[in-house]
Formats: sequence, C-alpha cells, structure tokens
Amino acid sequence: MPSSEDPFFFLYRAGCPDNVIAHCRVVHDLACRYAALRPVDRELVSWGAALHDIGRSQTHALAHGQIGADICREYGLSEAVARIVECHIGAGLTAEECRAEGLKPVDCIPQTPEEKIVAHADNRVRGGTRIISLEERLEMASATLPEIIVRRIAALAADVERL
Repeated sequence: MPSSEDPFFFLYRAGCPDNVIAHCRVVHDLACRYAALRPVDRELVSWGAALHDIGRSQTHALAHGQIGADICREYGLSEAVARIVECHIGAGLTAEECRAEGLKPVDCIPQTPEEKIVAHADNRVRGGTRIISLEERLEMASATLPEIIVRRIAALAADVERL
C-alpha cells in the first residue's frame, strides 16, 4: 500500500476496488500529461485525478462524486481536491441538475483549470483503463445523454485543449 504522502493511499484507505484504482491511475496519468503543458497547479491536478473516483468505495451511482468529495473532506484533504472530486462527473452538473437526480443541490460545474482537466481526462477514459478519442466520447454521450450535456462535454474538451 502506498504511503499517506501518495494520493493513491487514500483510495486504498477508503476501500476502493482494484479496478477503480486502476482506472484512477490511467485518469491520473492522462490528467498529469495535460497539466504538464499548462500553467496550472500540477500537484492539485495529480491529487484530484488520483482521487476523483474515491466515492466509488461506497457507490457506483452518480452520487459517487459528492460522496467522494465528502470522503476527501473527512480525510482532511484540501477543499480544492474535494471540489475536483465533486465536479468530475461528465462536464459537471448544475445545482438544479443535482437536485433533479436526487443529489445535494450543489453547483458541480468545473470552474478552475484543474477541475476542468480532471473532468476532461476522466471523460477520455472508458472501459476502466482505455483512453478514447474525444469523438468516441461524444458519440457515446450522444447515445445516452441529453443534448445539453453533450454540448457541455464538448465545450469542456475545447476549453481544456485550448488551455
């Protein structure tokens, strides 16, 4: 098990399954590649990407983002890390969308470059550990999600790529 100086330690501590940890490692590596080329807080991206799915230690439902943020706060991690975890779902959810889904009505739209990078990297990893193209992600989203969410995912991708 990694040390508490390693963000992956907290995934083990929370009881995340191995497949979730493997997914988090791929998202972490991709997010760190994006961050390396941009003027962002690279350590924050590293921690947020590593921990983005910590809530899956308790549920695989949409609520895992908010639950994961609460876990991060309980562990005494920074609010910035908790917000990345809270905002990583797709391209985020508005407070009203959260309410409609039975979640706490919190604005979970990624705002900071670090939040956006992690959400975008997670959107690009499917099947656990497979990195997909943006086109493939948008095609998958179009098949199951409302058009407003698909447009939000596309806008997030364009924003991150432009950073």
